[in-house]
Amino acid sequence: MFASTQSVIPNSVRRVVPEDIDALVGLCGEHASFERTCYDVEGKESGLTDALFGGNPKLKAWVAIVHGQAVGYATATEEFSTWGAASFLHMDCLFVRPVHRNAGLGAALLNAVVQYARDSDLREVQWQTPAWNADACRFYQRHGGIGRQKIRFSLLIGRQS
Repeated sequence: MFASTQSVIPNSVRRVVPEDIDALVGLCGEHASFERTCYDVEGKESGLTDALFGGNPKLKAWVAIVHGQAVGYATATEEFSTWGAASFLHMDCLFVRPVHRNAGLGAALLNAVVQYARDSDLREVQWQTPAWNADACRFYQRHGGIGRQKIRFSLLIGRQS
């Protein structure tokens, strides 16, 4: 088979740059909707910008690019495990728009996260996905992930004046 004479921009995964923040906020909203939860965009642009590029960056992020557009993302933070007595990488999010799934972008995002952990001398990557998301569970198992049953809790702390 011969290559087309048209210029084709390949799919790629790369680290997030400041110009990606608007797209990242939009993808976060799509991800929240997919996971059947609410997402308020207020403050997200500045919060993500600070977390990624501020004086003390806390968040690492990658985007999947197709034809120049961000169509997926992964984010991670370094955390410490008391039981493991070591730091690990917590992958907070991995999302690819449904129309772009099964094209290798999810695997490329996961590989970028894993490679960052290796480069940072972290021995483990941890993450979670909703139990009802059978496709994600199968994806992670195909890539060597081991599921552990837990229920995640959160306690929202209101701002006091």
